[in-house]
Amino acid sequence: MTEGIAVPILDTVDLSLGYRNRVISEHLDFAVERGTVTALVGPNGSGKSTLLMALARVLRPRCGVVRLDGTPLGERSSIDIARRLAILPQTAVAPPGLRVRELVEQGRYPRLGALSMLRRCDDEAMQRAMSLTGIETFAERKLDSLSGGERQRAWIAMALAQETEILLLDEPTTYLDVRHQIDLLELVVDLVRTHGKTVVMVLHDLNQAARYSDRIVALRDGAIVADGHPAEVVTTHLLEHVFGVRARIITDPVAGRPMFVAE
Repeated sequence: MTEGIAVPILDTVDLSLGYRNRVISEHLDFAVERGTVTALVGPNGSGKSTLLMALARVLRPRCGVVRLDGTPLGERSSIDIARRLAILPQTAVAPPGLRVRELVEQGRYPRLGALSMLRRCDDEAMQRAMSLTGIETFAERKLDSLSGGERQRAWIAMALAQETEILLLDEPTTYLDVRHQIDLLELVVDLVRTHGKTVVMVLHDLNQAARYSDRIVALRDGAIVADGHPAEVVTTHLLEHVFGVRARIITDPVAGRPMFVAE
């Protein structure tokens, strides 16, 4: 390894992905710098969630490799990976009757001590996660009694309770109203800027991706077609080529980032 060159916290080399006989992506080379927010965008079926699942070792590559700090995921233990990265999948499922606090507690399992018992540090981590996501008031309620937005915040709290350096979030704003979407995305930015986290998230709202991410990676038909700072990626050409939308690009008067208005 060349001295002085920073190793990406996550990267892929010649990665090909798919399900059964269906190929989704081929020959993907992708790297994530530590301490950044990366947004994956693209139309439905473009391969965003598939790539995220591969980064989390939920999906096994057809060929190629995913590396964490330069080491292939296949060479790391499951507990080691769970202590380094947490994933919020698009369709998370919990057992019937599970309470919110019990769900959040599951985020602590990779860090339990030798006796597999919750310690004070685990309780404190759970409380912080519930406070950050604003779910303390319904911590004892059953998950299936909550609204869609409340359930989504509970799942996010579970991921935060895991206290990993890397967070992989698949459409985290799903089911959230506008206020909670903004709260969540501002929380993501704060986790990165203040707590040194690294976040990769799938977003459908390109304007939100431009405002809250350091980097946007746009996919179409399983291939990366644009990758860079939002000012480089959010262009009229990209919107028409990737999303089939004719639009004007203006500057967000608050964030100074590009945003589009459909024509």
